[in-house]
Amino acid sequence: TVASRWLNRLTNLLSGLPDQGGKAALDAMRQRGQEWLDWAEALEQPTELPSAPRPSPRPPVASRPRRLTITEIPRLIRDPYAVYAKHVLRLKPLNPLVQEPDALLRGIVVHEIFEVFIRDSLEDPSRLTPENLIETARSLLERDVPWPVARMLWLSRIQRLAGDFILAEQNRQSRGKPLKLEALGEARLQPLDFTIACRADRIDQDDRGFLHLYDYKTGAPPSEAQQKKFEKQLLIEAAMAEEGAFKEIGPAEVARAAFIGLGSTLKEVPAPLQDQPPAKIWEELKQLIGAYFEQDQGYSSRRMVHRDDIAGDYDHLARFGEWDRSATPEPEDLT
Repeated sequence: TVASRWLNRLTNLLSGLPDQGGKAALDAMRQRGQEWLDWAEALEQPTELPSAPRPSPRPPVASRPRRLTITEIPRLIRDPYAVYAKHVLRLKPLNPLVQEPDALLRGIVVHEIFEVFIRDSLEDPSRLTPENLIETARSLLERDVPWPVARMLWLSRIQRLAGDFILAEQNRQSRGKPLKLEALGEARLQPLDFTIACRADRIDQDDRGFLHLYDYKTGAPPSEAQQKKFEKQLLIEAAMAEEGAFKEIGPAEVARAAFIGLGSTLKEVPAPLQDQPPAKIWEELKQLIGAYFEQDQGYSSRRMVHRDDIAGDYDHLARFGEWDRSATPEPEDLT
């Protein structure tokens, strides 16, 4: 740093006044300043601190969540710490200062577009056409998405898949008719004091009374292998349907369940009901939830994430980065 001209003049003046005590005053000034310089150097010295361990908090059983939605079950499997932070600590991510047309908003809007379109086509079957789907999308995008570029991009995606969707929809409705859209359901896991809840995008019913469940995905739908291991929400929804979670429908056997991918192209991925029947899924869900009602079961951070580069809402709270996936979780009992 270059000293100021004022400081240079002051130093030169005091150095040139030995008989008037200038040199002594300058030395005293430098001695007082040295204390501040020593402090500054001390601040620059790195202090070695131990890295934070990989957390696995174990709160009291009475404080653990007694209700989850089916969309939170994959999170409980992959990143239990996020469930702990949200439902035990009751921490929620802050909304951004400036809202943007993100994936969450796109998912909400696209779900509403297809819900409105299917409902309108049930009232008037002649409306089951690509043109009406595109017109419904244009109207709702104009109403709910105030970003012109995002509206154009999202509408163009729906335009690309509109024809394929109508053909697939005609095939779906030949098997069964939509019975409920955005249906709320919940069921108790007996004998556990726990409720599992869901909002089913769409439930169809065929002539024999069997149910057909569909879940819209604006991103890539999970593969059958992923559904068997982690992404079990649709399988759990099928188990809930057979348990009578949807009160207006009652218990009914599920013949088919599938994700409908609404990305750049239309893609339908069935749920592996043959390999993972609802009764088996229901028992596995009880085992999973029951494990977290044991005091020695901790909510480990990033237990089995899909990819290391996926950021979680609570990674900073877990001090991720001071540890990696090779670190062993360290349980900590909380009071």
